[in-house]
Amino acid sequence: MSASLAARRALVALLAAGTLIGAAALPAAADDYRRDHRSARSSLAIGEVQHDGPGRYDRSSRALNREWVEVKNTGRHSVDLRGFTLTDRDGNRYRFADFRLDGRSSVKVHTGQGRDNRHDVYWNRRHKVWDERDTVTLRDNRGNVIDTESWGGRGSQRRG
Repeated sequence: MSASLAARRALVALLAAGTLIGAAALPAAADDYRRDHRSARSSLAIGEVQHDGPGRYDRSSRALNREWVEVKNTGRHSVDLRGFTLTDRDGNRYRFADFRLDGRSSVKVHTGQGRDNRHDVYWNRRHKVWDERDTVTLRDNRGNVIDTESWGGRGSQRRG
């Protein structure tokens, strides 16, 4: 075998190996892109948060319902929120049951008790959830973070 033929075969083998490595990495890179950019494309976001409602806190359902987190759908199409969750830093979790959020609308998740409707749902808790310094995280039904908002300290920020 001549030196140029051996060199060509080595070059072909090297190119083939590079193609195989590149092809194997492409699906992983595409999957990372979808995972990292899912929340950026979501029409869902945390809207306003009222963690310390006006008036005196007396542990009544009325007082607890002045504490709420708004979830907004900025898109045109409705979104099924079944299995989506709102959580705080202490691990308290509200899970949406059978709820569809219309396009370009919002729902407030109140801490206390009440009757659910299209614009307000109730956690049915008997104690406050949201602290003066806290973080609320909205996750989809697979556990992926959709949006996060923090308040009450130097770490106050919005991520979404």
